[in-house]
Amino acid sequence: MAKFRFLIRYRMMVLLAIAALVIALAILWKQPHWVIDRLSAVICPGAVYYVPMEQPVVALTIDDGPDDQQIGAANTTQKILDVLAQHQTKATFFLISSRVLPQNQHLIAMMRRQGHELGNHLTVDEPSINLSLPEFTSALQTAEQQIQAAADSNISLRWMRPGSGRCNPEMAQIAQQQGYKIALGSLWPYDTTLPSSKFAVQQILANVQPGSIIVLHDYGPNGDWGNRTVETLTQLLPQLKQKGYSVVTLSELLK
Repeated sequence: MAKFRFLIRYRMMVLLAIAALVIALAILWKQPHWVIDRLSAVICPGAVYYVPMEQPVVALTIDDGPDDQQIGAANTTQKILDVLAQHQTKATFFLISSRVLPQNQHLIAMMRRQGHELGNHLTVDEPSINLSLPEFTSALQTAEQQIQAAADSNISLRWMRPGSGRCNPEMAQIAQQQGYKIALGSLWPYDTTLPSSKFAVQQILANVQPGSIIVLHDYGPNGDWGNRTVETLTQLLPQLKQKGYSVVTLSELLK
């Protein structure tokens, strides 16, 4: 009898574990708004994750550029810009200022000429949540100055995205005092960990909604993330258009 009870308990535990795993996987796949709303205060207070609306409009954001390893046609940022131009699509680029070098500075000016929006992703690729408040403030201000100088135009940066998507209330207040809105996103297809543009396209198309904010990445080890984004956008943008969606910058989405 004791052995029978043990087996029943064991099976129940296995079933509960499987159910929990299925629920977790479903949440990771769907990224539902109610989960984002519940966790937003913990992840990054005051950040914009999506914009409730009825019109079929979504924002495209691209993190971690520009590519500072290559020049010419092999540069992943250049290839992303070419795909966006081909599909007449605008995006918000969250730039890491230490990657803006003389050999790729022209790409920042090109983003402006093509109608893209520039965002502040601080100075280096590191989790912002690990920075002290003075370090965070310095990184925010330094990145702004360097990006503005590279843009070759008198622009004011409106958006910032903390490294690794985490910040605390004090950081959110500093960003606001510096004139920034913080943007994260509601669709992120794990493109820095899953090496499949096909998965990224399917995940986005399965879950896109009016007002979604899509997060993709440039650069990466050996340009992997940037090349993956090129493949993803090449497949994704025509299919979003077929679904009736317009793809715009963050500021255009909030209009």
